[in-house]
Amino acid sequence: MKASQFFISTLKEAPADAEVVSHQLMTRAGLIKKLGAGIYNYMPMGLRVVRKVEAIVREEMNRAGAVELAMPVVQPAELWQETGRFEKMGPELLRIQDRHGRDFVIQPTSEEVITDIARQELRSYKQLPKNFYQIQTKFRDERRPRFGLMRGREFTMKDAYSFDRDQAAAKASYQVMAQAYRRIFDRFGLTYRAVAADSGAIGGDLSEEFQVIAATGEDAIVYCPGSDYAANMEKAEALAPAGPRGVATQPLAKTATPGKSTCADVAQLLNVPLNTTVKSLVLATDETNEAGEIVKTQVWLLLLRGDHDMNEIKAGKVPGLAGFRFATLGEIEEHFGCKPGYLGPLGLKKPVKTVVDRDVALMADWICGANEADFHMTGVNWGRDLPEPDAVADLRNVVAGDASPDGKGELAIERGIEVGHVFYLGTKYSRAMNATFLDENGKPQPLEMGCYGIGITRLPAAAIEQNHDERGIIWPDAIAPFTVVICPIGMDRSEEVKVAADKLYAEFLAAGVDVLLDDRGERPGAMFADWELIGVPHRVVIGDRGLKEGQVEYQHRRDSAATKVAITDIWAHVKGRMAV
Repeated sequence: MKASQFFISTLKEAPADAEVVSHQLMTRAGLIKKLGAGIYNYMPMGLRVVRKVEAIVREEMNRAGAVELAMPVVQPAELWQETGRFEKMGPELLRIQDRHGRDFVIQPTSEEVITDIARQELRSYKQLPKNFYQIQTKFRDERRPRFGLMRGREFTMKDAYSFDRDQAAAKASYQVMAQAYRRIFDRFGLTYRAVAADSGAIGGDLSEEFQVIAATGEDAIVYCPGSDYAANMEKAEALAPAGPRGVATQPLAKTATPGKSTCADVAQLLNVPLNTTVKSLVLATDETNEAGEIVKTQVWLLLLRGDHDMNEIKAGKVPGLAGFRFATLGEIEEHFGCKPGYLGPLGLKKPVKTVVDRDVALMADWICGANEADFHMTGVNWGRDLPEPDAVADLRNVVAGDASPDGKGELAIERGIEVGHVFYLGTKYSRAMNATFLDENGKPQPLEMGCYGIGITRLPAAAIEQNHDERGIIWPDAIAPFTVVICPIGMDRSEEVKVAADKLYAEFLAAGVDVLLDDRGERPGAMFADWELIGVPHRVVIGDRGLKEGQVEYQHRRDSAATKVAITDIWAHVKGRMAV
């Protein structure tokens, strides 16, 4: 490709609404152009990156035995109603009606549609296993789209779905996909971790996220430097501390804490460690009738150490707490007789169910609210001052230094950007939609499923968050819009430079290199600034002075300075750097 035939449009300044580096640089480099909130045009330079991501994904999916198809972006609501997700997905699911008033959705994912295909087509065990995938547009109506392609509303995703005869076969298919994902992300040339994850709204009980490591990542990744253990924050287990529970050494006392409503303020006032305090979180669950009316509400008190934070995913898995909400101010005052800030488990006005974190269950002589403004209780102990809790559970986010669940050291935490996710679904969707096959005995059995997603258009943004400097993007070779750029200096004025540039360009093309020749006639400074901003990894500069010495200049995007290379050796030199 020659630059004069392509479309290059760079900006000196990023738009005011570009909050993160990837959004700023993708806009400045002319890769994307905003059309609406969370909706972007992929400009020619950006589309080349997306197509390269797609090509790698497609190659590895085909290699793993998956079969490509395409499902509609607009899907009938009836399928989503069969699984209950038409109502459960909430406002992120964009619902529309056609001219006849029939309900449809703009797909955020395609479990329902692929299951409908499977129940019609996969009738016998002889047809299994099967894995279908698509690379298709998705839409999720984010409340606050932000960060460019990192959290947009319209995006491209590769989603795959496996179908098997039993759980063992389904888990084998899951492992095939998990390994394919590792090959995919290895080929992208990015630093990533595969971490154990919670399955969330999609469901299932075996799940891994693929996280690109970046300081600006939204997700906290928990890992053990001394082992292979890795999980996201929602999934990482906080082990119970070594027992037994300490013995009571302090009397129970009501202590004045005027104006001190947080654990940190109370600890500072009383000159005690924050980890001797206990925070109270009040939740509620509602029981509804067939009409959706609330017929009963249960209030829950969760107790965590003052220096710990509640993990909502873990809390929602406590028996009885699925679908919880935070209690209203009225519900809190009705049960505790006090406004938030001084709440505790002693002296309640009405009973609540108490669930305590594992650490709190083994604490002695702890401090909590007294259910009276400006007072806290000190010297609180289980058994002596209040009965044992209704339940003990892992309720908190882990922190750096916690023991690793695999027993091989302490946990560390880093930031990451989720770009892929694999799930073992089991029969969640096949049972809901009656997707069955006939086994060897002619009996119908539900299909065992897995699903596997990669954020095609999110991945370039994640790559930029991991690979950039003050000058612009630094693309890995595999997904760069162009692998090599040839920059002739004054080719419009020098026939020698033009001939040498055209010859080298033809050689790179013949070798199968994705090369661009910048024949725009730009000044060297402007030309170099464009390609440093766009992030092409390999640059060859041709000038009159160097040609007289039989040399050109080579510079990798990560190099601090150019290297002089004999023009006869430049292909071998670039090839060697491309292999690094």
